[in-house]
Amino acid sequence: MTAIQDAVSTADTLGQPYSYARKELVEPDWRRFPGWREVTEAQWRDAQWQRVHCLRNIKQLRAVLGDLVGDEFYEDLAADQRELATMSMLLPPQMLNTMHAGSTEEFYADPVRRYMLPVRSDREPEWPSHPHSERDSLHETEMWVAEGLTHRYPTKVLAELLSTCPQYCGHCTRMDLVGNSTEQVVKHKLALKPVDRQDAMIDYLRATPGVRDVVVSGGDVANVPWHQLESFLMRLMDIETVRDIRLATKALAGLPQHWLQPKVVEGLQRVAVTAGRRGVNLAIHTHVNHAQSVTPLVAEAARTALEVGVRDVRNQGVLMRGVNATQGALLDLCFALQDEANILPYYFYLCDMIPNAEHWRVAVWEAQELQHAIMGYLPGYATPRIVCDVPYVGKRWVHQLAEYDRERGISYWTKNYRTGIEHADPEALARRYPYYDPIATLPEAGRAWWKTQRG
Repeated sequence: MTAIQDAVSTADTLGQPYSYARKELVEPDWRRFPGWREVTEAQWRDAQWQRVHCLRNIKQLRAVLGDLVGDEFYEDLAADQRELATMSMLLPPQMLNTMHAGSTEEFYADPVRRYMLPVRSDREPEWPSHPHSERDSLHETEMWVAEGLTHRYPTKVLAELLSTCPQYCGHCTRMDLVGNSTEQVVKHKLALKPVDRQDAMIDYLRATPGVRDVVVSGGDVANVPWHQLESFLMRLMDIETVRDIRLATKALAGLPQHWLQPKVVEGLQRVAVTAGRRGVNLAIHTHVNHAQSVTPLVAEAARTALEVGVRDVRNQGVLMRGVNATQGALLDLCFALQDEANILPYYFYLCDMIPNAEHWRVAVWEAQELQHAIMGYLPGYATPRIVCDVPYVGKRWVHQLAEYDRERGISYWTKNYRTGIEHADPEALARRYPYYDPIATLPEAGRAWWKTQRG
């Protein structure tokens, strides 16, 4: 054995905390589900078929899964929808097909199921909601400068073109506005017609040359009729001060068939060519939370976008207990994205403090440990930053806190800019802004203290 071979052999026996092994992407066979045994590949690849056959209620879910999953699961799901759900059920076949559902136990344990189809028994029993949780936890609506246009950062805005998605995630940070009302949450509604909303956004951006970066979102831009979306993007690029445009779409993973439609691919190419000619950085930001969701169709959609001229496809996931909040799960996801789908792992956010989300949320110290655990495995440019989106502050790397009371789970954060509602606030840049860990993660003394705060 040569010296090099001996060194490699020795390294292999050292027991690294994580071992990389390239894994080929696989499209799970949807025909394993009783309700889809006759579905053809042509149907599966058809975006309209996917949309028509989205699962919207328990009856439809039963029809697909048959007897693979027992009654106790459906009863658990029904209880959650009655008592706790902040998002209605809307699940494309593509997303259900990435879940393991060979038995009731397997379906309960599946990480994609845990955030797309939450059930009552998933929720934190004593503290399902943090006392400081809010429906609009990031106060985006407070910072609207036009309907749907949030101006939080000095040079960046968020343009919510609509309030619907092709799929609804249980942990949605915009649960206040997005989707259908549930038994627990009556959703707010956008009032303007889409064309009037877009006109107001464009007018504001033309009058505000300090904004150079526009995140076009919703909801999900995949639900905007393509001709409307293309027209809006072309108008954005007519504004000389706009230099970055990011299209936010979970549908790249949840409904990749949409982004593979010829009319969408051809339109995206027109937009990308125009962006290149004008020196505008056009990117797609998607939202994948587990390696199971990265399939050949997702990779094909991402690569197609890159081939027609989109500069980058990046992933903004959410860190969630029971889904991806371990070193192995997080690195498996990042390697699937980076190696097999050409999607750059970009951010992982701490799950926001919306109602009934405590079972998903992780503490800041846990996020710090995870950031440490993934360092050194991925290329530096593809190592995602784990960030805390602090109310009234914005995204902060999890190590950027100014002070941390671990016992009570309260971290304090500072900022270096005023949001759109703080221009007259002399204390905005001097104040420390609190963020709260899940109470269930606290030591006994901390949990006892919060009990005394219950009024």
